[in-house]
Amino acid sequence: MRKLELLIPAGSLDGLKTAVIYGADAVYLGGEAFGLRAKAKNFTNEEIKEGIAFAHGRGVKVYITANILAHNEDLPGVERYFEELKEIKPDALIISDPGVFAIAKRVLPDMEIHISTQANNTNYGTYLFWYGLGAKRVVTARELSLKEIREIRDKIPEDMEIESFMHGAMCISYSGRCLLSNYFVGRDANQGACTHPCRWKYSVVEETRPGEYMPVYENERGTYIFNSKDLCMIEHIPEMIEAGIDSFKIEGRMKTALYVATVARTYRKAIDDYLKSPELYRENMEWYKAEIGKCTYREFTTGFYFNKPDATTQIYDSNTYVKNYTYLGTVEEVREDGLIRIEQKNKFSVGETVEIMKPDGRNLEIQVAAIYDEEGNQMESAPHPKQILYVDLGGNAEYYDIIRRSEM
Repeated sequence: MRKLELLIPAGSLDGLKTAVIYGADAVYLGGEAFGLRAKAKNFTNEEIKEGIAFAHGRGVKVYITANILAHNEDLPGVERYFEELKEIKPDALIISDPGVFAIAKRVLPDMEIHISTQANNTNYGTYLFWYGLGAKRVVTARELSLKEIREIRDKIPEDMEIESFMHGAMCISYSGRCLLSNYFVGRDANQGACTHPCRWKYSVVEETRPGEYMPVYENERGTYIFNSKDLCMIEHIPEMIEAGIDSFKIEGRMKTALYVATVARTYRKAIDDYLKSPELYRENMEWYKAEIGKCTYREFTTGFYFNKPDATTQIYDSNTYVKNYTYLGTVEEVREDGLIRIEQKNKFSVGETVEIMKPDGRNLEIQVAAIYDEEGNQMESAPHPKQILYVDLGGNAEYYDIIRRSEM
């Protein structure tokens, strides 16, 4: 069996630390330019250094995205950025553009390079092409079946790695190369500025009837005609291993720490359980599915892995997420008196029952005994986002635990 990697997104330094603590083997992140998530907080060079030190100290790798489809004016900046990465020393770069790839090979000749899904990697010939140029890993196009991935594995060198998405949002366009955002609002998805028009509601206007909107129906249920369900392969880890995939990738650099922690912890346990015993994996399946349902999602699909997507893989009546749990904060400090310090993310109150989510898989239901502000003033509720609070949870919470509340 090939060595398996669980690859988790990090949209911020806090997100990186959460991913590491909750079970990632590797994390991927974007710097302040040249990645495909311009609206994420992303990382300064100093934050990347801090993040790499934190991850490497715990045996976790860090990959940096530079996967825009570059224009002429981007190339000088790419070269300068790669010069800076000489000192930062990530474990790999994720690249989709051949011109950017060439700069990376010249400026960082010893750097491991992974080819992004944005490069439309749909056949073993493409894998062999990139391998011949020095790429270590290629990310499969979302549009491949597990059967096709198995065929690629059989026809590429043993030391070449395959990375495939396992969980997260699905793009309506081929391997994420979308022009809708650029066309509608001038923000280029292939430059990292997507406004997600695939989630919008559409109508048709006839030229001689301005202002008269006629709904566009995929079927009678609604007009969100491009709105895909989210990928979830928690029930199909054996098949993904059998296909010869090396790295199981989670989508979500724009998501909260609760999402990162929930998905990382659940897939970590599922993978480890399967490697211990397939029977243990099957026995714990209901726990995995229940836990995955505790982060926001848009219902689930297996994408292209088993069959071509059909009408059942779309959501027509809404573009909103299912939200069964609310993120309240991450424990940043535990004082000697037992109070925990958090930066509050959503409102909660004294007397409410919350859940403490621990990296080891435990969930503890605890009643909030008291809330204090930074000056020590007692509060009945915490209504202001990003407020620093000290909370009494009876001494049950530890550093990096996540506090969440059930909405079910």
